[in-house]
Amino acid sequence: MRIETDLKLDFDDVLIRPKRSILASRKDVDLHRTYNFLHGGSYFKGIPIMAANMDGVGELEVGETLSALDLFTCYKKDIDEGSLIEVLSLTTQLRYQRNNVAVTIGRNDYDFDKLGRISKHVQVANICIDVANGYSQAFVDFVSKVRDNYPNSNIFAGNVVTGEMVEELLLAGADVVKVGIGSGSVCTTRIKTGVGYPQFSCIAECADAAHGLNGHIIADGGCTTPGDVAKAFGAGADFVMLGSMLAGSTEGGGKKIKVDRKEYVEFYGMSSKKANEKHNGGLKDYRTSEGRRVAIPYKGPMKNIVQDILGGVRSACTYAGASKLKHLSKCATFVRCTKTHSKIYETSTLEL
Repeated sequence: MRIETDLKLDFDDVLIRPKRSILASRKDVDLHRTYNFLHGGSYFKGIPIMAANMDGVGELEVGETLSALDLFTCYKKDIDEGSLIEVLSLTTQLRYQRNNVAVTIGRNDYDFDKLGRISKHVQVANICIDVANGYSQAFVDFVSKVRDNYPNSNIFAGNVVTGEMVEELLLAGADVVKVGIGSGSVCTTRIKTGVGYPQFSCIAECADAAHGLNGHIIADGGCTTPGDVAKAFGAGADFVMLGSMLAGSTEGGGKKIKVDRKEYVEFYGMSSKKANEKHNGGLKDYRTSEGRRVAIPYKGPMKNIVQDILGGVRSACTYAGASKLKHLSKCATFVRCTKTHSKIYETSTLEL
């Protein structure tokens, strides 16, 4: 048994300290980034915020809207092949969408074969290999297998939370590593398993490891406010992946629920009992549910959600003196705190 005593921090433990700035307005902040990937044959140019590959978030309609806004979407795993082929064929014709969507697969033969069938019809520019636990040797080997078979595609792989595993996945062929375990709002992995890592420190440490190899990371999970998104970028994240913050949109669909004449939308973790019943034929007898099923307020069009998030990040950049998002991690100074804001008027989601 070993105990690490170094303090690890989460988003609620830090604030960005304001600095004198020459920026006159939030509108002067450039949130676009351009990334050349380590192994793949393409690049990313846009605003590096990603919709998570979750039901109600990683949907085709969400991808269309976010691509037009220069954001990114990782499609959920169970979108049928025909629809993916149709959409990817269209995006190859549209410059602004070409590099802003990814096909998501798991670590199994079915998904690998599905990817092969899709690639016979259209080039898959971005592949997201998504598993809950990215620490197995089998996962590393699978990433290498996908890299060998798709040398010109960009590969996003995860999830892990430590620098040494980020390095191993990059060396195995990943271009971008997803970091975060148990930090999502509808994830109960930390409760059910006792496993995890505070997300702010995870991002800072994993970014340092990735950038040393010219790789990139996606901060996946833990953001509940635009301020958290800004903190993630300030900590060194190249991309920030959002689930609950983008859930509840018109484009995301999902089951609507009325409570006290207010509209809510069903949202659940992809390791929850609900997700297992929907996609895997039920919860296997050797597993436990590691996700919540909740009702979140219906938020309307995705563009309004995005405006709120991007407005907050722009404002954070002006406070830190960063004229471009790429400068935020260099400009940001964080202060530790025990309370980030007043919560007297905050309301919680309605848990089902």
